Amino acid sequence: MTSELKESFSSDSPPAPAALAAKVRTLAPSMTRSMQRVAEAVAGDPAGCAALTVTGLAERTGTSEATVVRTARLLGYPGYRDLRLALAGLAAHQQSGRAPAVTADIAVDDPIADVVAKLAQDEQQTLADTAAGLDTGQLSAVVTAAATARRIDIYGAGASSLVGQDLAQKLLRIGLIAHAHADPHLAVTNAVQLRPGDLAIAITHSGSTSDVIEPLRAAFDRGATTVAITGRPGGAVTQYADHVLTTSTSRESELRPAAMSSRTSQLLVVDCLFIGVAQRTYETAAPALSASYEALAHRHPHRRR
Repeated sequence: MTSELKESFSSDSPPAPAALAAKVRTLAPSMTRSMQRVAEAVAGDPAGCAALTVTGLAERTGTSEATVVRTARLLGYPGYRDLRLALAGLAAHQQSGRAPAVTADIAVDDPIADVVAKLAQDEQQTLADTAAGLDTGQLSAVVTAAATARRIDIYGAGASSLVGQDLAQKLLRIGLIAHAHADPHLAVTNAVQLRPGDLAIAITHSGSTSDVIEPLRAAFDRGATTVAITGRPGGAVTQYADHVLTTSTSRESELRPAAMSSRTSQLLVVDCLFIGVAQRTYETAAPALSASYEALAHRHPHRRR
C-alpha cells in the first residue's frame, strides 16, 4: 500500500463533509509534519480555510501549495477545490447548532462519575470516527472473501489478539473454519500452510507489529487473500494486505492508553465484518447459530423458552 496511501484507499467518492474531521484524526499520525499542519488547520477551522485559495492555505500553515494538494488527496479528495467544498459543507454542518465533539483527558483526581462520562464520550467519538472513515467497498470485499474462504487465520498481539479471538469465535458459531493466533510462532507455522482461497486477517493498531506482519507476509506470499485492520493506513502491515480496514482512536493520555480506544474501534470493524458474513451465508449461518445455542442451552437454564 504505497502511492499516497493508495489515494487514501481510493473510495469511489470523496468523504462526506461530516466525515472530514474523522478522516483527519485517523490519518494525521501517518502524515508528514507539514501535512499534519494542513490537516489540523482544515479540521480546526473549516470555515476560515474554505475561504482560502491553495496559496492562502499554504501561507497560513507555513507549507507549500504542493503539500496542500497532497494533503487534500490523502484525505480522499481529487484536488484542493473538492476539499474547499467539503470544508464549506463542514462549516455549515457545525453552524447548524450541533455542538462539536470534545475529548477531555481523564485526570488522576477525577471523580468516578466524571471518568464514566469522559470514557463514554471518548468511546462514542471513536466509534463515530471509525464508522465515518470505514471504506465500505473494502469491507464488502473482505466479507465476500470470508464468506467463501476455505479457512480463516487471524493474527493479533496484546489487546488486538483479544479482538481476533472475538472474531474467530463469532465466525466459528456460524460454521466457518476460523482460528485466532496470539502466539507468533504458531501464527507463522499456520500461515505457511495457507493457499489461494484462504483468508488471513492481521489486526494491529500501530501497523508495525512484527509478530503480526510476519505471518501476514507468509500468507500473502502463498496466495491467500490478506486483510489488515489498522489505525495506521500507511503502516508496514499494509504492504502485505490486499484489503485495508482503517480504525480510529481517541487521543492517548496517561490514564487512557491507545490500546483502550483502538480495541473499541477494532471491535466495531470485526462486528461489521461478522454481520456481513452472516448475511451473506444466512442459509447455513442461521442453522449453525441455532445449533450452537441449543448445545449451550443447558448451561443457561433461565434462557430456555
